[in-house]
Amino acid sequence: METNLKKYDVVIIGAGAAGLMCAAQAQQRGRKVLILDKANKAGKKILISGGGRCNFTNLHIEPQAFLSENVHFCKSALSRYTQWDFMALMQSHHLSWQEKSLGQLFCDQKSGAILRMLLDECQQTDFVLDCNINNIKFDSSYLIQSDQGEFESGSLVVATGGPSIPKMGATDFGLTLAKQFNLSTRPFKPALVPFTFHQHDINTYFKDLSGLSLDAVVTCQGVSFREALLITHRGLSGPAILQASSYWQPGDCIEINLLPDIDASEYLLDKQQSRGKAELKTILGEFFPKRLAERLANTLGTKLLADTTLGEIKHNDLKAFGQQINHWLLVPSGTEGLRVAEVCTGGIDTNELSSKTMESNKQPGLYFIGETVDVTGWLGGYNFQWAWSSGWAAGQVV
Repeated sequence: METNLKKYDVVIIGAGAAGLMCAAQAQQRGRKVLILDKANKAGKKILISGGGRCNFTNLHIEPQAFLSENVHFCKSALSRYTQWDFMALMQSHHLSWQEKSLGQLFCDQKSGAILRMLLDECQQTDFVLDCNINNIKFDSSYLIQSDQGEFESGSLVVATGGPSIPKMGATDFGLTLAKQFNLSTRPFKPALVPFTFHQHDINTYFKDLSGLSLDAVVTCQGVSFREALLITHRGLSGPAILQASSYWQPGDCIEINLLPDIDASEYLLDKQQSRGKAELKTILGEFFPKRLAERLANTLGTKLLADTTLGEIKHNDLKAFGQQINHWLLVPSGTEGLRVAEVCTGGIDTNELSSKTMESNKQPGLYFIGETVDVTGWLGGYNFQWAWSSGWAAGQVV
């Protein structure tokens, strides 16, 4: 064996949220830990999260907020290291936070403070950055060959995330390694990502409306989200759309309720009685920006025009138009893809792992944590919590 071989108890590949949490826990147990990362700086995704403010967890962490082929897999780790545990860690480092909306917690001291806290927790951990791994072998222990030397360890933790935001250096390394050890995987698919539409739909519904935002309920595959919807020059974005995208498959229809608190048909028919001389666009303008009100009147009603008065519209046509406002059906042509996706669904098949330890069931000493695993959270701090919880779980045993 070469003399420059460096031996560790634990080698973690990936200096992101999950990897740093795992290292902190392992070193607290007296383990000799090394983190390898191809980036030149630890925690790059942490730094850009939440627009630099770091939406580090959510008050409402529940298993149903996570997508996975096995919906029960995430329960063990999430129940043993909770959002309250991470908040206690932050308090011990004199960090504070604010709730923005829907339970989303943001760090007052910004993303850099979260990263500094994690690095402080990893003071006994060795780091090798700018490191490209060439080969990994297993023969009673793991031998990692890289362009920065060779390392040996009894435990190997893969915390490389998914391939979303490739400009940050993200890859599908975890899936490639899993296949080397004959572990089943589920293909990565962009999630929390804007929808694109065919040019005909863009010209019909969205042209010249880019930048308009409104409160809406977006439903896909029977799962609904009420948050902001944003019209873009290529389709739709905003939190409600990003959430729905995690459930979307090509060809699926999405349903948009543009007036979540109102039965639009009842409202319009009532206004027809009391304000029959008012134009349809005027009534819609009470709820929507003027340009959008005119576009909806001209496109959602098959026999209507924006400047038609309510009194001139047939009862059934007005009722059908109202139903469209509450149940607008659209079929996206696709998504903006990995380039802008915040996370990915898919990853290591959870049937291959222990839900308690994150260790492979058939490859001793090999662990997968964070986004590399087929567990994907909703927008709003859920994916960070999965990183903390799964990293903590592995850190107790590696």
